[in-house]
Amino acid sequence: MSHPNLLVGLETRDDAAVYRIDAERAIVQTLDVFTPVVDDPYAYGAIAAANSLSDVYAMGARPFLALNLLAYPQGRLPREVVAAILRGGLDKMREAEVVVAGGHSLDDPQPKFGYAVTGFVHPDRVVTNAGARPGDRLVLTKPLGIGVITTGIKQERATPAAVEAATRLMLELNRAASEAMVEVGVHACTDVTGYGLVGHLHEVAAASRVDVQVRASQVPVLEEAWDLVRERVVPGGTHRNRRAATRYARWTAGVSEEVQLLLCDPQTSGGLLVAVAPERVGGLQRALEERRVPVVAEVGEILGPGEGLVHVVV
Repeated sequence: MSHPNLLVGLETRDDAAVYRIDAERAIVQTLDVFTPVVDDPYAYGAIAAANSLSDVYAMGARPFLALNLLAYPQGRLPREVVAAILRGGLDKMREAEVVVAGGHSLDDPQPKFGYAVTGFVHPDRVVTNAGARPGDRLVLTKPLGIGVITTGIKQERATPAAVEAATRLMLELNRAASEAMVEVGVHACTDVTGYGLVGHLHEVAAASRVDVQVRASQVPVLEEAWDLVRERVVPGGTHRNRRAATRYARWTAGVSEEVQLLLCDPQTSGGLLVAVAPERVGGLQRALEERRVPVVAEVGEILGPGEGLVHVVV
């Protein structure tokens, strides 16, 4: 659908919809639901909340209202487990100062949980995935490898230390990173989730009509993810993303299969990927570090006008 007040819809596959209310206000809406990625139900609920909020933060907006959506096998999943999922999500929403006003549940053999989230933003200050410009630097705010490690959890191959590190990252709100980029002023942003770094970067490049370059050696990765990839502990989504990337990714000689897989690894509650003018990249890095954002990594740059190609170099 199109509408004069629909500022961001489906056209560029952006992170959320943006609808203008008046000259000073626009609402941002998104919805995200997924199956469990960790064993602890409280952590699962909190991660689902952080992940759902991320799309609003990626637009430079402030979330304020949420509705939950819960699917579970009624009569078979203990009530205390269901309560822990809901409590984890509620506590994370409270941390983000977001009101949970209700929701919906349904009987489903596969547990699923997530939120519809609404945020506010000024219509002239929306950060989209379509504004990247030639010369911009690309800054990433969380390491990769979450998909590999959560698969390791399911296969009982991940160490307790890896589980703790991945869980801590997934629980980290992108609120501080969003506030930093809004303060400094950036050209484009997306959060790195189901399509992996290369997939989401392709969306930015295609929407902005540019080509990009990623320096693989500069991309942060959770340490144990390397070991798991070498042991072939890789989610199906990673392989699907890598196959899809044959259309738009150009891997230079020396970029190993392991690196390709991790750059295509789907993330849950991943970091923000920001395109910022070169003269502002230092200010963005300082603003992120002052807010104690987990990772501040310059991973590449916008090359120039193009059709959305992602060139990956060593």
